[in-house]
Amino acid sequence: MLGILARERSCGGSGGVTGGAAFSGPSSEDVRASDPRTGGEGRWHAGRVPELPEVETVRRGLEPLVVGRRIVDGWGHPSAKFAAARDAVGPRVEAVGRRGKYLLVDLDDRRQLVVHLGMTGQLRLRSGPDVDPYVRAWWALDDGGVLELRDVRRFGRVAVVPAEEWAALPTLAAQGPEPWDPELDDDGLWRRLRRSRVHVKTQLLSQRPIAGVGNIYADEALWRAGIHPARRTVTKAQAARLLAELRTVLEHGIANGGTTLRDYRTVDGGEGRNQLELGCYGRAGLPCLRCGTELRRIVLDARGTTLCPTCQPRR
Repeated sequence: MLGILARERSCGGSGGVTGGAAFSGPSSEDVRASDPRTGGEGRWHAGRVPELPEVETVRRGLEPLVVGRRIVDGWGHPSAKFAAARDAVGPRVEAVGRRGKYLLVDLDDRRQLVVHLGMTGQLRLRSGPDVDPYVRAWWALDDGGVLELRDVRRFGRVAVVPAEEWAALPTLAAQGPEPWDPELDDDGLWRRLRRSRVHVKTQLLSQRPIAGVGNIYADEALWRAGIHPARRTVTKAQAARLLAELRTVLEHGIANGGTTLRDYRTVDGGEGRNQLELGCYGRAGLPCLRCGTELRRIVLDARGTTLCPTCQPRR
């Protein structure tokens, strides 16, 4: 079960960040920095932030490489975003989990190393010296390996906190349930979506109704479910379709190793394959694979959005 593999967790209680300033992750996924109006990458517009499938792929690749290893040294860029990396030195790694788009490295001293990849973050393991100027944090392991966080644009974050105590990480603490949480059903998603009157896609990106969904998988799920992203309410039947399609597109994303549009890489440096199977996201101007209508691109709450005006009527 994907939820079990991700080691699903409920939102944590109080606690403080050890070393470095508190952080909340990128504000709305650093919306303006990734807004296509500020210089997009052609067809592949905003939405390059790694989402649940990308982070889960990284988690699966990282876990067998670091579990059981002791962190013997570490370094973080002096920025408040990365300085806390040094505080993880000393304990052994017990497990690597995930909550939404956050990686949670469980340490054997009842703390967690929390990593958010931001827009351009990449975690990789190396065995020799590295002079890459874009490495923002690294952790030396007792087997000679070095785990490093490379982040060109520095939108990532690192923190060390008491296990499960995320109050100082408000974006992490406020997330909704994992997509495969057994307590999340059709009615539950419908009730969560009706708490707000903002656009349904914007609600999904907020992480509050359900954790881990970003621009790519929101566009894909809404298209598959036949729901216009600018709707402010959904019916119970629409919520049921949406939950099913969210789970489907996220599962496909994980099975394909994530979506590589520009920066995302797996732990071994490879690219994901899911970009080859997208049905809606990034295909504006091309025919809808379901009805043949030309897909349309709009900007919705500062996010580039692709939709089919026929399959996703705004009513």
